[in-house]
Amino acid sequence: MDQLLLDPGAWHPVLSLVLAALVVMGSPGPSTISVTAVGAAFGFRRSLPYVSGLILGTTAVLLAIAAGLVSILLSLPRLAPVLLGLSVAYMIYLAFRIATAPPLSEPGRDVQAPGLVGGFLLAVANPKAYLAIAAVFTGTTLAADSRLTETMIKVAVLTGMITLIHLAWLVAGSVFARLLHQPTISRVVNLLFAAILVATTALAIL
Repeated sequence: MDQLLLDPGAWHPVLSLVLAALVVMGSPGPSTISVTAVGAAFGFRRSLPYVSGLILGTTAVLLAIAAGLVSILLSLPRLAPVLLGLSVAYMIYLAFRIATAPPLSEPGRDVQAPGLVGGFLLAVANPKAYLAIAAVFTGTTLAADSRLTETMIKVAVLTGMITLIHLAWLVAGSVFARLLHQPTISRVVNLLFAAILVATTALAIL
């Protein structure tokens, strides 16, 4: 740890880790696209519980990878199809909720936005999360004085990146939300986001 703090050159691997996380984990996928879609359909404030669930769930995946639990889980042949089935089912349900969400300006709008539990479950069942986080986590070696220190630093950095990435995609979606007060445009954009979400899920599975 002292070496990492005192040697300026030791920070280069950390910057590489941040960049890899931004490119690989921040790229469009079921989780990030769903954040944008929910933000566009329900607005920034009402989407925060769902995004919080995604952040917590994705962080749980990160911790499982850091602890080596994913390798154990993947050795159970019956578990992967169950996680995949749950992910697909919830994505289809979420796409339906987004596609049928009324415009933000509609009087009497009382449709409940997806919540924390839904976001958490989607994150832990998202196949891309495991692949992307594992690739970033194992693809960078830090100049730390022990394996435990390196793991702790990676977990701290990637947890921060998980939070920033999801909030950035939420902000992008909320920008769309401000433009969707016209019912016709709102319906078209919601349907488009729902279709993109389904397509992204299919690509992640394939």
